[in-house]
Amino acid sequence: MDTGVIIAIVAAALILLAVLWFAGRKGRERRFETRRHEAREIRREAEVGTAQADRTRAEADVQAAEARRQEAQARESRATADEQHRQARDRHIEAAEKDPDADPDEVAAQFDRERAEGGAVGTTGAAAAGTSDDQSLEHHEHTSEAGEERERHFERDSNGEVVRDEEYEQPRGDR
Repeated sequence: MDTGVIIAIVAAALILLAVLWFAGRKGRERRFETRRHEAREIRREAEVGTAQADRTRAEADVQAAEARRQEAQARESRATADEQHRQARDRHIEAAEKDPDADPDEVAAQFDRERAEGGAVGTTGAAAAGTSDDQSLEHHEHTSEAGEERERHFERDSNGEVVRDEEYEQPRGDR
């Protein structure tokens, strides 16, 4: 073989190797670029997930704060209701002390029993109507709010229909 042909074969082989090397390098660059693109998409999805998680956590925090607010409001309402019950009890006892036919201790015990049973505060049956055959209900309620006192009286007949309903409001006086 002639040296020119050998040089041409070696040169062709070197050129072929260089082309294969560049092609492999380009293929590797394309794979890396594809991986970089996939990584960017995954990061973007992760950021969206993080934002959604942050929003969900913020909503949960708002709901928890609202629940705490409602719980505090419920405790406050309960305390107000307890105070109103105490005032109503005191008014029942005060009325019994003025009534020559009533025993304040018995009225207090009856009020406490009715409150424990969850029933209406008042007197029923013969004590309310004055006769042993009548099954009417008489109810007295006293509430105090900021700057105002309310007193309500209503009476139901034996059929449960309201026959008297009176409400009095007056500015709250200093006690």
